[in-house]
Amino acid sequence: MNDGETVLVTGGSGFVGSHLVRHLLERGYRVHTTVRSLGNEAKVAPLRAMRDQFPGALALFEADLLAAGSFDAAMDGCRVVFHVASPFLMPEKIKDGHKDVVEPALTGTRNVLAAVERTPTVEKLVFTSTVGTIFGDYADVRAMKDGILTEEYVNTTSTVENNPYHYAKTVAERAAWDAAQAQDRWRMVSVNPGLILGPSLTPASDSGSLFLLDELFKGYFFYGAPDFSFTVADVRDVADAHIAAAELPDAHGRYIVAATRMASFLDMSRALRRRFPRNYRLPRHGLPHWPVRILGPAFGLTQDYIRKHLGIRFTVDNRRSVEELGIVYRPLEETLLDHYLAWRQLRERADRSRLFTATTGHGS
Repeated sequence: MNDGETVLVTGGSGFVGSHLVRHLLERGYRVHTTVRSLGNEAKVAPLRAMRDQFPGALALFEADLLAAGSFDAAMDGCRVVFHVASPFLMPEKIKDGHKDVVEPALTGTRNVLAAVERTPTVEKLVFTSTVGTIFGDYADVRAMKDGILTEEYVNTTSTVENNPYHYAKTVAERAAWDAAQAQDRWRMVSVNPGLILGPSLTPASDSGSLFLLDELFKGYFFYGAPDFSFTVADVRDVADAHIAAAELPDAHGRYIVAATRMASFLDMSRALRRRFPRNYRLPRHGLPHWPVRILGPAFGLTQDYIRKHLGIRFTVDNRRSVEELGIVYRPLEETLLDHYLAWRQLRERADRSRLFTATTGHGS
């Protein structure tokens, strides 16, 4: 137990942040968490429910990543800061790479770091990063020793124009490490998860990861799954990794949090079909590479992206997270099933809302 120690989670209404808040509360912590707007009831409602379930243990604060001094009040009295808040948008949702992802990620990180410097009680920063700060494109991993993804590498190929999300997270993590190494009062640990899947606690989450499999679930690939694979992590395992990184005195450096084996669209479909054998939207077979190369640009995939990702798989070295943080990874089937059920519930809720609006003429 931690005797009610107070910690801060930035971005508590997000996909990862909400799970982290709940896990911390369940372990007896007093939690401060920030949201962009306390007036956004859809996003804040799950946190308010947690606050009711754990009386006196959860405090909500309003904070803006782009506003200097915004995190000071929430950080006051905290020993550990979990910096989770950062935008994750799918490439097709990014209109301006610098404005949409780089500025919020980098400026937000700098504002949190400045608050850490002003808060003498802070002893550790647990930074939510991504495997995307280790590589830019899958092809990059081929140049790593034995073609295995490990924590020792840094993404040098992403730019604002080419993969702005990975670039944004890379420069933000670098800024955090620079700040940590420039002083000796507080220490930093970085958690670098793969694609985060699993059930969402916040129905209004904008996380791109929650909706990445939308096309698969909707049946866009019923004729065949394109040969794209992903490094995957369950959101609950990611939350546990954050807490272990905070609690273990010897935790240091970066920790990849992802399964050793990548999962393809076809792997995911097969796992779900074992539970839903009559779901004909889920593909039974893989798609040859040549139609993907021909038709990919019509779906927003450049030939450069296809060349650097299609059919490429690599092994993920997650030994540090297993041996040092004690993470026991959930089976892919469990993660996907929970992710799918949460996605279906979200769609059903949205459909009911649209029906209500159409029949009454009022917004819900």
